[in-house]
Amino acid sequence: MIEGVATKQLKQVADERGWLVEILRNDWEHFQRFGQLYLTAAYPQVVKAWHMHKKQTDNITCIKGVIKLVLYDDREKSKTRNELDEFIIGERNLMLVKIPPEVWHGFKTVTEEYALVLNVPTELYNYEEPDEHRLPPSTEKIPYDWKLAPWLKHG
Repeated sequence: MIEGVATKQLKQVADERGWLVEILRNDWEHFQRFGQLYLTAAYPQVVKAWHMHKKQTDNITCIKGVIKLVLYDDREKSKTRNELDEFIIGERNLMLVKIPPEVWHGFKTVTEEYALVLNVPTELYNYEEPDEHRLPPSTEKIPYDWKLAPWLKHG
């Protein structure tokens, strides 16, 4: 696994009324700090990639549908430089993935319905100076083939 990446299998507590899943708690070792919480939706087969942050750690989980989350370590001083990690996460595999700064990441919805992805980053989004660096999904800088559907908008 890429240096600094951590995962936690999430536990679903169910009864006759429904179910509950704790996503991130401040007493878990994965927790660093709270910046904000946001939800993003992605349609089937759409790829949202690549991006990374210089300061921010992301804590990502998929709460509806299933995604393939891919990470790429491009950090010069990392022991796991040039390593790729793939995680299949979603409502059938509830998992939190902690992504450290400077690790490229993106995801693709692999279910026939849209996916809802929840992120709890450590930093508040700065509209004037965003800590967001992007590459297109088909970049040659990252050795990964998303098998892009040409009729869909990706990015």
